[in-house]
Amino acid sequence: MTKKRLLINTILSAALFCSGVTLAQEPQVDINSNRHPNLAKAQRLVNEANRWIIEAQKDNRYDMHGHATNARHLLIQANAEMKAAAEDANAAGK
Repeated sequence: MTKKRLLINTILSAALFCSGVTLAQEPQVDINSNRHPNLAKAQRLVNEANRWIIEAQKDNRYDMHGHATNARHLLIQANAEMKAAAEDANAAGK
């Protein structure tokens, strides 16, 4: 590997690591499992998937070209949609 390529990879890895640490959140587990057991289970699985992606990032020294971070952001979006679905179901049931 040339010095230039090594430098570029190091800079990109550092940038991805910093952006992942500062921007990434943890998906919340906040759906009532008594009212919505399936959504609550799905939410727990999203949280577990997020933890596995974090481990994969560590194993690969955060050198995944941003794909793992993007996947984590999508999991957070999916989590928010599940929460919204539960809230809409709650509102419809009143």
